[in-house]
Amino acid sequence: MKKQKALIYKCSACGHEEVKWLGRCPECGEWNTLIETAAGAASGHGALSGRANRSLPKSLPLSAVDPQEGSRISSGIAELDRVLGGGIMKRSAVLVGGEPGIGKSTLLLQTAAAVKTKGRILYISGEESAGQIRLRADRLGLKNNIDRIEILCAGCLEEIETILNAANPMLVMVDSAQTLYSANMAPGTINQMKFCTFELISWVKEHDAALFLTAHVTKEGFIAGPKTLEHMVDTVLYFEQNNAEECRFLRAAKNRFGSVDEIGIFTMSEQGLTPVEDTDRLFLVRREGELPPGVATAAVLEGSRTILTEIQALTIPAKGAVSRVFSDKVDSGRVSRVSASLEKHLGLRLSDQDLYVNVAGGIRITEVGVELALACALYSARTGLPLPADLVIAGELSLTGEIRPVRRLDSRIKTAANLGFSSFLGPASEPQSRQKAENSPPAPPQGTNLMTAGNIKSAIKLIYSEAPKPE
Repeated sequence: MKKQKALIYKCSACGHEEVKWLGRCPECGEWNTLIETAAGAASGHGALSGRANRSLPKSLPLSAVDPQEGSRISSGIAELDRVLGGGIMKRSAVLVGGEPGIGKSTLLLQTAAAVKTKGRILYISGEESAGQIRLRADRLGLKNNIDRIEILCAGCLEEIETILNAANPMLVMVDSAQTLYSANMAPGTINQMKFCTFELISWVKEHDAALFLTAHVTKEGFIAGPKTLEHMVDTVLYFEQNNAEECRFLRAAKNRFGSVDEIGIFTMSEQGLTPVEDTDRLFLVRREGELPPGVATAAVLEGSRTILTEIQALTIPAKGAVSRVFSDKVDSGRVSRVSASLEKHLGLRLSDQDLYVNVAGGIRITEVGVELALACALYSARTGLPLPADLVIAGELSLTGEIRPVRRLDSRIKTAANLGFSSFLGPASEPQSRQKAENSPPAPPQGTNLMTAGNIKSAIKLIYSEAPKPE
């Protein structure tokens, strides 16, 4: 008589095993996640599918930890290294989200070819064939280091496990997280995506490797799938594009090993993604003569770099009883707050106007240093008086009408002077942590007219000599 195969029940959310079925997993607390599985398939033979053969963990003194374990690997792409915080951290998992066709797969393939490591790279694709990947590599001109790139076109976790244990790669690329599935689980479920991702993250952390996953986004711009996916990884990157469609922005929404303020800028061409290192004039509109009303040049910080960009404002009589704010590149709440300060402290009536705000180049600005330039652009649009074409503005505007100090004011002034702007309007001093002994603003470069103001009234007077009366 044939011996009946032993069965166990495995949680599809956390991998916990029980000898009998339970309605709720005692490990993670999820309901109806215990699935009947053959004992041999559940315990498995590799690091991804079973942890019965693992040795017990041991603690050690912090002084005994080798500092080299926290070293980074250069991706070979300067803009990607900037966003990651200096390079790829070993034993880390990076999730890259973005709209279809924005260049996520291209970024992964270019990184696989350019990464500064002697180890092997495994590129796993559940969306394209090996031939399609090779055609893209040839089109991008990726000839260096492609011999060490292994291609696996599969989404089954058990098949991926076999290749991972055989190849032992230093870098694992997965395109995409939504195509992963396990043969022991119901396909297409949220728990399956979490389970497969968790198993891959566990493998790279145990084998001193690094993991990159791409993910699709919803119509609202958020990564599709469970929010738990973003909590499981170490870094979450979002790929965005501007209205011109050839410029790409790479932002970090989460980064355990670096800052989330940095931004990577790329241009898309037939040769793939090209990093943009010189962003000085990338977001400035070339004009001859005076600026039109409602336009101001702002000096803002994006991480460690200073960017000059054009703020455009338009005011028209409101079509309804309540005025509306139309702004997607600058937070609409910030626009409403700045317009309220103008109306309170300058008597400039904006409550009966619809406000439109745009940023040239399509870059999204979150830094507080844009508020003074935004206020000047709204004032110019409402009064019809253009701002000087050679003026750059930076400063934070408070609800009391005061202009508060901003970080790295000297860097903003220097960048404006290097680009040929002869005037700079900013706050009266640096932040307290960086103030000099004499509590004065930094000395401007030769030939730059540095104007400082303590509130919005004095700022408008400096720009127009005397503040004109609003209509």
